[in-house]
Amino acid sequence: MEKPTTKKKTIQGKVVSDKMDKTIVILVESRRNHPKFKKITRHSKRVKVHDEKNECKEGDTVIAQETRPLSKEKRHTLLKIVERAK
Repeated sequence: MEKPTTKKKTIQGKVVSDKMDKTIVILVESRRNHPKFKKITRHSKRVKVHDEKNECKEGDTVIAQETRPLSKEKRHTLLKIVERAK
């Protein structure tokens, strides 16, 4: 019996820390509509991402893909670097 193929979620964010070995922290920002007051608010979340080659630097914009748990807090791997920091 074949497993159903599922598309893994991707997130885009800006690297805010690259101090750990093979791990980067990205800031993912989203906009949500308040259910009662109908005002759009900004929300941000810090996500730890596995960077196997240590190629990301602080300020880069990256895309990360959901994966199996790699450690206590790492649940994403680096997919590609969209834009390098200046």
